[in-house]
Amino acid sequence: MTDSRDYPARPILAASAAVFRPDGRLLLGSRRNPPFDKVFSLPGGLVEPGETLQEAAAREIEEETGVRAEILGFNDWREVINRDDDGRIKRHYVIASFAARWIEGEGEPSEELGRVIWADAGHINTLDLTPGLPDIIARARTMLGFNA
Repeated sequence: MTDSRDYPARPILAASAAVFRPDGRLLLGSRRNPPFDKVFSLPGGLVEPGETLQEAAAREIEEETGVRAEILGFNDWREVINRDDDGRIKRHYVIASFAARWIEGEGEPSEELGRVIWADAGHINTLDLTPGLPDIIARARTMLGFNA
């Protein structure tokens, strides 16, 4: 086991955020890399040493999409644990997810995200989403005063 993303020595801490525009549309991106390549998720990534979870979420959103957002509050957490064919833990992420308000930027693809979209509530239901994401989105919508 190592400190890399594959076969880590310990769980890896990450942060993400559900970023909403005033009209209720949500920022989503399709992942380019495993474990969920081509699947839509919230922008986010690894927390760097000395960085708060909120700072990490805001930084990752901007790095991955070019969108600036204000983190408004903690929403939920998820664990992603992937095992290889031998049953060994290949990846283990603990992801702190926040609710956020859009400040500026339209959203652009990046090295980590293939497609970046602003999805309304109806469109979200037609997308291939990472596990547990619909519940996280619903809670974030409620936190920000949008109908779930």
